[in-house]
Amino acid sequence: MAGEWASIVLGKVCTKIGSGATPRGGSDVYLPSGPYALIRSQNVYNDCFHHDGLAYIGDQHAAELANVEVLEGDILLNITGDSVARACQVDTSVLPARVNQHVAIIRPDPEQLDPRFLRYYLVSPEMQAKLLSWAGSGGTRNALTKGMIEAFAVPAPEDINEQRAIAHILGTLDDKIELNRRMSETLEAMARALFKSWFVDFDPVRARAEGRDPGLPQPLADLFPARLVDSELGEIPEGWEVKPIGELAEVVGGSTPKTERAEYWEGGTHNWVTPKDLSTLSMPVLLDTERRITDAGLSQISSGLLPVGTVLLSSRAPIGYLAIAEVPVAVNQGFIAMKPRPGTSNLFLLRWASGAHDEIVSHANGSTFLEISKSSFRPIRAVEPAAPVMDAFDRLSRPMHRKVVEHERESQTLAALRDALLPKLISGELRLRAGKELLHDAV
Repeated sequence: MAGEWASIVLGKVCTKIGSGATPRGGSDVYLPSGPYALIRSQNVYNDCFHHDGLAYIGDQHAAELANVEVLEGDILLNITGDSVARACQVDTSVLPARVNQHVAIIRPDPEQLDPRFLRYYLVSPEMQAKLLSWAGSGGTRNALTKGMIEAFAVPAPEDINEQRAIAHILGTLDDKIELNRRMSETLEAMARALFKSWFVDFDPVRARAEGRDPGLPQPLADLFPARLVDSELGEIPEGWEVKPIGELAEVVGGSTPKTERAEYWEGGTHNWVTPKDLSTLSMPVLLDTERRITDAGLSQISSGLLPVGTVLLSSRAPIGYLAIAEVPVAVNQGFIAMKPRPGTSNLFLLRWASGAHDEIVSHANGSTFLEISKSSFRPIRAVEPAAPVMDAFDRLSRPMHRKVVEHERESQTLAALRDALLPKLISGELRLRAGKELLHDAV
């Protein structure tokens, strides 16, 4: 049990504890890509390392930060700001890398404290609560100091192999979640490429017009015309039409029932979605929401409960989060919700909205933040393919989407198991044998 474990002080077993800095010249020296990644707080999350927003720097600025070189196995801990206390291990695919002043490197001696065990300890509910408390104790700004980190006492088995075994159980679940994410990313990329080829570049039509093989089975190739014609959006395939998006989908919005009315919220059973629910999605699939509303709350939203398959687009702060609802949902005022009309695939609408992001934003307005209204959204023009092509696109991309949904559901279950096991294993409450049995049943 935990009482039999050692209390390992990080300052005594770590070969590196320290944060970096913003290179001289600030963000102006960041590169779109480069030899060195600069890891910032937006890359560090408790679930995993996030690549979104990763900055890059050149040799000169990397040399200035040589004392905060990130190595394989390093723990990254956010030490300032709203994201303070978030921790993860570095993704080796971003190395070589440095960190800025908002991120600390923690590098334990792996023969005394297993890095993965430490990472799971830092993200455990008990330790997260402690870190947030310590970070808020020194003034108006949340911050963890080097001295605080060095003083962290980690309860852990003295046997390094037991530490590694505990980390292995939790890591196996995370590895499966990550594998699901990568497979889903591949499927998403395939679906996006198919949409772009057929409905943006018109590759099959151009091939037929030039007498080339479209590279499709003959019955599928025959669905495409062999000629492009002029339209208000430029050249489009013959027989296809330019229509307002409001003719392809019923466009509705939502609202927020009064939060002070308990009868709208307490014991709620209907999923009620806000843009925040979409902001954390790795795939455009919505399976659950943070909050739920009651029947009385639902009655306050004119669009009611939207069916499975509705395409959700955040309409402000920011514009552009996208997902297909895989559960019935009610939406707040921060959405354009698209219910596909007969003959329109919701997967077509999803890909269209993603590709038309800049066009959608150009129709937005607002002084505090940009917002696009339903009345401004509905007239935006889109190219509607002939019905057989729309059907063919849905038939080809639907299995990909179903597989992504399947991956997301499985990952949600695995994450729930990991989160339930983590505090019990990391505290010694659950013995290794029981943890291994649960892991075997899950994967």
